[in-house]
Amino acid sequence: MNGRGHQPVAKVHALDRADRSGIRDPIAEGLARGWQVTDGRQMLQGLELDADVVVVGTGAGGGIAAELLTRAGLSVVMVEEGPLQTSSDFRMREAEAYPSLYQESAARKTADKAINILQGRSVGGSTTVNWTSSFRTPEATLAHWAQAWGLGDFTPQALQPWFEGVERDLGIEPWAVPPNPNNEALRRGAQRLGWSAEVISRNVRGCWNLGYCGMGCPTNAKQSMLVTTIPAALDRGARLLHGVRAERLLRRGDRITALEARAMDATGLHPSELTVTVRARHFIVAAGAINTPALLLRSDLPDESGLLGRRTFLHPTVISASLMPEPVRGDAGAPQSLYSDHFLQTQPIDGPIGFKLESAPLHPVLYATTLHGWGAAHRRLMQRFDHAQVLLALMRDGFHPDSPGGRVRLRRDGTPILDYPLNDFLWDGVRRALRAMAQIQFEAGATEVCAVHEQASMWSTWSAAERGLQALDLRPLSTRVVSAHVMGGCAMGADPRRSVTDPRGRLHALGNLVVADGSLFPTSLGANPQESIYAIVRRNLSELRHD
Repeated sequence: MNGRGHQPVAKVHALDRADRSGIRDPIAEGLARGWQVTDGRQMLQGLELDADVVVVGTGAGGGIAAELLTRAGLSVVMVEEGPLQTSSDFRMREAEAYPSLYQESAARKTADKAINILQGRSVGGSTTVNWTSSFRTPEATLAHWAQAWGLGDFTPQALQPWFEGVERDLGIEPWAVPPNPNNEALRRGAQRLGWSAEVISRNVRGCWNLGYCGMGCPTNAKQSMLVTTIPAALDRGARLLHGVRAERLLRRGDRITALEARAMDATGLHPSELTVTVRARHFIVAAGAINTPALLLRSDLPDESGLLGRRTFLHPTVISASLMPEPVRGDAGAPQSLYSDHFLQTQPIDGPIGFKLESAPLHPVLYATTLHGWGAAHRRLMQRFDHAQVLLALMRDGFHPDSPGGRVRLRRDGTPILDYPLNDFLWDGVRRALRAMAQIQFEAGATEVCAVHEQASMWSTWSAAERGLQALDLRPLSTRVVSAHVMGGCAMGADPRRSVTDPRGRLHALGNLVVADGSLFPTSLGANPQESIYAIVRRNLSELRHD
């Protein structure tokens, strides 16, 4: 991104009132051209279809898969539980976006409620609502996969053309616009400490620098699956069923024969009695690293490894909030444009847990519900909202014996839930991460800093923060832990006794079922996962086409 077409930050509050006629809506245009799109919430009777390929899920993996397969001349049916919403619906309002675009209204949690998980639930999946941060799979992660999981073909050199391809197609480039003050504080503090601070690549074209990426891009600058691969697939004759929940896969011997699904009711929250059956020759499951294992578990598919749904990873994320003497306005400007890998690069991958540092955008509802405290203390922090600056630390989980991740299991009604124990190994990393973030914030000029923890107070000096963090009782629910990155649960590997899928994403025991999302990863990445999903899914499916 070279910054051309950059609009003033003041636009952030004007867009909702502005004349939107100059912003094209490619989805509305496609529907007018006659795309085959069915909204399950409006169905009056059941539906039966036949296709070459069924793609379950329309996020990073499903979108890539649908475009690639339609390019190959195959008939494709895409199945998405969430709604189809477009730039015409995106008004930068949290109260509208969270219920309509996120799993469980942005309140999906682990079984013990200790981790809040932000996942997309709409056409485009999490690519519609993420913050656009794009990273190639770290080399240290790939080396570990080769050594521990038999994924020797996943080298930086082998993956380079696939990364270059998606970067070209999806506008992924280092963000050239100056960072907003929220991100600039990360760079300023890190550099004063001698720690790295680098520019993040973003998948945008003609970005207005609004800062409301998490509510859906109202200008279609974000090159999500919603405006790139899914329209391309629909233009080539693919069919999209949205508001339709995939229930189970039907099997005959070593082949899947059909997908059974149910249309959602008018609210879009609960399945109705109307059934949808899609018969096909091949099945792509890309429903995300909680819903994909859940679908396979509901389908009672063979799993020699016993690992289906296990080794699910989150990049458990902790937060440090600060108050700056000057306004920060963390809700305006690119949400994430700088990062520091200092504590990944200086930490052995299989040693004590390392972490990636990023800034987080601040929006009132998300800030208020994540922030610790109550009553007068909470009110005081909200009153200083414009001066708030926030850092995140993403834990690189899955590389150490004491970091086994979590397990997806099914509730009685068949819906998924994730067990994710938080142990001493993780808490050690959390304490180090909170310490590092507080140092950065004080070096950046913060007047007060606090760990986002129910028992933490505001500290006005680094020495007070250091003492307070050392004494802080780190435990579930008291310490705010969040995540927007879910990986694993259908791990790739060469050995069917130690993995769910082969190195190209096929279930070991089935010839026509491919997993094509972040659930393939045998560990977390140590980086935001969308670009890795794009490139690895395109690589896997391109090779499978030639089998």
